[in-house]
Amino acid sequence: MYDVVIIGAGITGTMTALKLSRYHLRTCVLEKENDIADEATMANSAIVHTGYDPEDGTLKALLNVEGAKQYEKLCSDLGCHYKKVGAFIAACGEEEEKKLTVLKDRGDRRGIVNELLSGDEARKREKNLSDNVTQVLSFPSTAVIYPWEVALACMQTAMRNGTELHLNTCVTAIDKKEDGFIVHTSAGDYETKLIISCAGTHADTIARMVSDEVSYTMKPRKGEYYVLDQDTDFVHTIIFPVPTDKGKGVLAVPTVYGNVLLGPDSNTVTDPEDRENSADGLAYVRANINKTMKNVPFNKVIRTFAGLRPSSTSKDFVITEYGDAPGFIDAASIESPGLASAPAIADYIIDRFVRKETALRVNETAVMKREKPVVLNELSDEERNRMIAANPLYGRIVCRCEQISEGEIVDCIHTLCGAVSIKGVKKRVRPGMGRCQGGFCEPRVAAILARELHISPLDVVLDSPASKILMKENRE
Repeated sequence: MYDVVIIGAGITGTMTALKLSRYHLRTCVLEKENDIADEATMANSAIVHTGYDPEDGTLKALLNVEGAKQYEKLCSDLGCHYKKVGAFIAACGEEEEKKLTVLKDRGDRRGIVNELLSGDEARKREKNLSDNVTQVLSFPSTAVIYPWEVALACMQTAMRNGTELHLNTCVTAIDKKEDGFIVHTSAGDYETKLIISCAGTHADTIARMVSDEVSYTMKPRKGEYYVLDQDTDFVHTIIFPVPTDKGKGVLAVPTVYGNVLLGPDSNTVTDPEDRENSADGLAYVRANINKTMKNVPFNKVIRTFAGLRPSSTSKDFVITEYGDAPGFIDAASIESPGLASAPAIADYIIDRFVRKETALRVNETAVMKREKPVVLNELSDEERNRMIAANPLYGRIVCRCEQISEGEIVDCIHTLCGAVSIKGVKKRVRPGMGRCQGGFCEPRVAAILARELHISPLDVVLDSPASKILMKENRE
């Protein structure tokens, strides 16, 4: 029997797994996809919001501020990218300027450093800020991360401490027992004392398997984005419009690798798996980014993508244990600022619920740090030459755009929670993230996967087990 089963391996599930792994517990993580961090964590704005936006008295306000404070050290400990780029909330006219005063007041009361700037002052820092912008509220401590890198680091570290990960494992039913639960899945049954559900857009479905007290319904909202090439020199600070009831609006977001994201829009969808781009969604982003930005280089777009926010009928995070299902802990409606809040959400779950249900003993041998994987293009020439001398695979460049070597690809396949798909390799070491979007490197990545996993090239998948990319051999 497990002490804890975590359902879902996005940022909330993996962060919780990491923090639980410091204790003497038998824990496993169940994920229905072929890889972790494959849904909401894979497709979002990658921003560590500082916590000025959520309304007073909400879990979002409490956990956003506390979670954001943890990220810099967490990323340092886990060998992950973390970049303070700052944020401007850009007001156009007197009515929107009034809303800035509300946000400033929240920031002041929550101890978040901020500054009001005139439109002209802001344009001296960001040359492509729209001439319509009359005032800006600046939050200089706002940062960006690489979300799936953090989730992977959390999962790898948890696994190093003994946590199990089971992929392609879809929960189909849950039976309550006197001393716990039996979790029925597509890959077998798991008996456990506690369940922590971090099931994203499917959270209500999972919760209703055990409880009649579930009061929310998931209403996923799709957001669509453009990705600009790294050579744009377009914006270096996150630019927000003044937020509305629909959300934070269409943003311009510099990433840790130098690309810029433009988006998202926000539309409720009925299909919790709908992650397709649409002409209307992308047109909305194009039209609305011009409110806060000018000279938008749409000729530098290298990709579009869409992601789902796990929104619900609740306006706040839902983190609870139901009275008719003691031991089942539901972490639902973890939409923005869920990424920024994730470290504090994990702490909240453990301190508020897990400690109540089980005695927690610290495992003194647990290691809560991860050595950063080799990133060849971040090394000095001397370091790079030393790596190549030790392993010639580091000298074979597979991805020309991002300068990714065969050695790095092989490493990411054979590490804990290693890549088993084209997308899995892309998430871990970035071949296919550059200007050509895999046009040159994807066939070579597929060949390396086949060789290293000892499978036929015909069995290499893009992402899910059903997404094979080669149909048959066309020559002997």
